[in-house]
Amino acid sequence: MNRHSAFRRYRTVEGRVRHLLLGVTATALMVLGVAGAGTATAAADTVIGTIGVGDVPFGVAITPDGTRAYVANFNDGTVSVIDTDTDMVVGGPIAVGNGAFAVAITPNGARAYVTNQLDGTVSVIDTGTDMVVGGPIAVGTNPSGVAITPNGARAYVTNTGDDTVSVIDTGTDMVVGGPVPVGDAPSAVAITPNGNRAYVTNQGDDTVSVINVGTNTVVETISVGNIPSGVAITPDGTRAYVTNRGDDTVSVIAIDTCIGSLCIDFGSLTGSGSGAGSVFS
Repeated sequence: MNRHSAFRRYRTVEGRVRHLLLGVTATALMVLGVAGAGTATAAADTVIGTIGVGDVPFGVAITPDGTRAYVANFNDGTVSVIDTDTDMVVGGPIAVGNGAFAVAITPNGARAYVTNQLDGTVSVIDTGTDMVVGGPIAVGTNPSGVAITPNGARAYVTNTGDDTVSVIDTGTDMVVGGPVPVGDAPSAVAITPNGNRAYVTNQGDDTVSVINVGTNTVVETISVGNIPSGVAITPDGTRAYVTNRGDDTVSVIAIDTCIGSLCIDFGSLTGSGSGAGSVFS
């Protein structure tokens, strides 16, 4: 069986869960000490605590003020909230949808958006009350990744099961426009700091789709490594780093940051590691 057909079979619910969870059965979150993070982290880059949460914790996001961590628990469809000062869970688990997977928090810290992979919805949590607000937002099949634009106006959700991205208006919590077609089995999504582009990893065809946030259309498709999974963008918006789970590499994409008449569009360049792909387009 080739890898592509394996991805198609993975589209079934049971296969998808096994593939995405990669055998994870933990019910705890580990906390790492970080260099320069204060007196409580004397031993930097070491585990300084382990926090019990729900069943199969998967996605995690920190509020902009750093006081809370929101953890999606896949198997029991809940979100746990951690006080980052005490590293203790506060309040009870917040019931969301089936297969809670990823979390993203709005720039003002007021809302947390949670993808529910097994029922095709997104739940919205009021971080002030830690309660779900409104009904679940119907998106595509098997929603996985979620990212929010820097101005907080839109949430972009990857739908692994139908090869699309849904766009949610965070003011109304309604999907706007039709689904954006991307590559095969989209997984993670990250948005540039200027809010102009969304980068989507497509695990099934080893590409990254680049979405123009203004028009919600794909403007570029970039070949990367084998089974690209995660993606993160540097704070200055000049690089996107993509993890390739199938070949143990990271691809580096140079992001076009030119302005107005200074911009000559040669497209994005990519490469693995710090060599090729380190040239601006």
